[in-house]
Amino acid sequence: MSNIGIDAYDRRILDALQTDGRMTNSDLAEKIGLSPSPCLRRVRQLESRGMISGYVALVDPQAIGLSVSAFVRVRLDQQDDQHLRAFETAIADFPEVMECYLMSGDSDYQLRVMVESLNAFEDFLRNKLTMIGGVAQVTTSFALRPIIYKTALPLGQ
Repeated sequence: MSNIGIDAYDRRILDALQTDGRMTNSDLAEKIGLSPSPCLRRVRQLESRGMISGYVALVDPQAIGLSVSAFVRVRLDQQDDQHLRAFETAIADFPEVMECYLMSGDSDYQLRVMVESLNAFEDFLRNKLTMIGGVAQVTTSFALRPIIYKTALPLGQ
């Protein structure tokens, strides 16, 4: 990891909170080897610097009926700023889109989409995604099962 102004304590804090964001400050301080007050100060500094951008609960998609995970590559008919911005604005409103990346290579965007069923995916595709102006081509691959799914970033040591 490049030197971005954090030390070993900060890395241990980030690593611990990525594993358990509900950990109390006392437990965190004990785990990383600091007293609670300096530990809390460091956490607040990491938050104010934007290194910790929020805390979430990770929900199991299968448990709530989202059994279809699709990776969708989108090519636009034009790649100027106006068309890119219009696509990005439209796609941000779709709750099915979990991730969206501007890409290099054969497609302009790569999306990760989660839905309940293939019928729901068809509805998303026909009534939302392809209705965005400028979408020229869509290619989809469906995930059969997850092999590795991580939310914690590799921090190095």
